[in-house]
Amino acid sequence: MEEIQVIHSWSAPRSLSTSLMYSFAQRDDTEVLDEPLYANFLQVTGAERPYREEVLSTMDSDGNKVVKDVIFGPGEKRYRFCKHMAKQRVPGLADDLMKNGKHFILIRSPLDILPSFEKVVPPSFLELGLAGLVSIYSELCELGKAPPIIDAADLQKDPEAVLRGLCEDLDIPFQESMLKWEAGPKPVDGVWAPWWYKNVHKSTCFTPAREYPLPLPSSLYDLLEQSLPFYNMLRRKTRRISSITGPPLPTPSLPVPANEKILVWVAGEIVPRDSAKVSVFDSVIQGGDAVWEGLRVYNGKVFKLDKHLDRLFDSAKALAFTNVPTRTEIKGAIYKTLNSNGMFENTHIRLTLTRGKKVTSGMSPAFNLYGCTLIVLAEWKPPIYDNTGGITLVTATTRRNSPNNLDSKIHHNNLLNNILAKVEGNLAKADDAIMLDKDGYVSETNATNIFLVKKGRVATPHADYCLPGITRATVMELVVKENLVLEERRLSLSEFHTADEVWTTGTMGELTPVVMIDGRVIGDGEVGPVTRQVQTAYKNLTEELGEPIPMYCKT
Repeated sequence: MEEIQVIHSWSAPRSLSTSLMYSFAQRDDTEVLDEPLYANFLQVTGAERPYREEVLSTMDSDGNKVVKDVIFGPGEKRYRFCKHMAKQRVPGLADDLMKNGKHFILIRSPLDILPSFEKVVPPSFLELGLAGLVSIYSELCELGKAPPIIDAADLQKDPEAVLRGLCEDLDIPFQESMLKWEAGPKPVDGVWAPWWYKNVHKSTCFTPAREYPLPLPSSLYDLLEQSLPFYNMLRRKTRRISSITGPPLPTPSLPVPANEKILVWVAGEIVPRDSAKVSVFDSVIQGGDAVWEGLRVYNGKVFKLDKHLDRLFDSAKALAFTNVPTRTEIKGAIYKTLNSNGMFENTHIRLTLTRGKKVTSGMSPAFNLYGCTLIVLAEWKPPIYDNTGGITLVTATTRRNSPNNLDSKIHHNNLLNNILAKVEGNLAKADDAIMLDKDGYVSETNATNIFLVKKGRVATPHADYCLPGITRATVMELVVKENLVLEERRLSLSEFHTADEVWTTGTMGELTPVVMIDGRVIGDGEVGPVTRQVQTAYKNLTEELGEPIPMYCKT
């Protein structure tokens, strides 16, 4: 006789686990067991149930004996499906339970469970079992057996697709019979069925979820808050995640794969990337009400840190922020984030300071009573442009903000006009877009400041409409130190079209040559000598200057 293959289903109560058991029971090659470890759970924990004595009198309460003789005992069919509750995996069970067989996890949102949970058992964190499921998932991963995870919501939405995917992950054939069963009690039901299975006994298949959820009792709010992070962690691992508007989008690849597992500072905490979130009541969500800085790390030092913080504080003051963190506090957050990630070079930091969380939604800063929210997002990020071969630009129809509207000297998060200009650049298949001021003179690009060279003289637009960038100011100083003539004046678009050389500057991209604007080749289409000269000077400066990161030790 062929050795039976055991399939372990791990779930929590009211998660469609019984329906899934009925589904597997329809297979012609599978036998099912309904919570074979229930008696052991009751015996070890002393948990009270209305049917406690009946379970203990009809089921073996010796967990290891059940594992050996029942779960992994001989059978008549090829597969044995074991429905387990996470909380029934109690201390003292043999390692064989986890090491042998095929495992998968079934989850369901506590929002769908809690409103009706207490019909049999008072709801508690332990009874919900989500922490237990996370523990099971972690242990299986450590054993090199990362289990498939399916969500009850997906199962209700598209049973066949989810079951086919699960069977594929378990390396078993899918059978159409899994999609339907007869109504009523089943011989495989545990003795607890009269208390828990009344609704599922009325079913003949996986029925769609109710369109709108039941109200959540306010008394269960804290329990929901405790449980959701565990559910969300497992939800992110599901094989298929449904979308409200259609099929799920494929998981995109990251420009730098190492950034998948970064740690981010958010409001005083360092959290994993997928947990790096701000409140929906935060001002940055309510109205883009925030200021930001971009910084770079070179060889264990943060370049121009104090200059960037000066501008951050000026921007926050211009927007009348209150309860702003101190310079020391912000530096500490930056250093802790960099050290936690081990980021000491080739790193870009997006530093954001929002007005903070509101007590209720609305535009008024009077609602901001929690203080500012500080975000330190550090990523492994080389310069984002081609600084060797150069980039192409087009001129956008979207104009740069005038000080009459919103002063560009405030480094704020209201970047929609820059984004619209970038959309134009993308549509033209250019790297970025030049933005003009209200009078038609060049201001900057959608993301960087801009310079030109004509007959050996370097020129850049006034900062009346553009952001007076830190990198811009640094490059202007270098131009003078390199004994080049520098002009800061109004520059028309045609002057850029006919320039000998053009480059852009910004923290994220550093100093980037421009070889074409609006279809006009700049100079001879190659990176010019002045550009290279200033690039070299800038590179040398970044190697020399910067605020050392505490605890960094170059190896």
